Amino acid sequence: MKTHKLFWIPRVLAILFILFLSIFALDVFEVEAPFIQKLVGFLVHLVPSFALIIALLVSWRKPLIGGTIFILMGLSFTFLFKTYQSLLTFSTISLPAIIIGALFIISQKIKR
Repeated sequence: MKTHKLFWIPRVLAILFILFLSIFALDVFEVEAPFIQKLVGFLVHLVPSFALIIALLVSWRKPLIGGTIFILMGLSFTFLFKTYQSLLTFSTISLPAIIIGALFIISQKIKR
């Protein structure tokens, strides 16, 4: 039963994290600009979410590889988005990806 829960926990957390990050893209629509510019800005803001979706798809079949990708993405978020400047920002943007990656790796190790 524990392995069943450990199978689903990182997947559900990854989906929730992707949805959480995607919410930040909605701030584009508050800016005064033509709709096309807003749409392009929205899609650009969703690039990290798209990358995380790809990582989740990889993780679903290959948890060890996908977990490593999640950890690397969390580390890259730290430097690309400068989340190291604030503990709150780091713990809401970078740390969840690292934890999700670790959970994927742990679930694969326990499965074996």
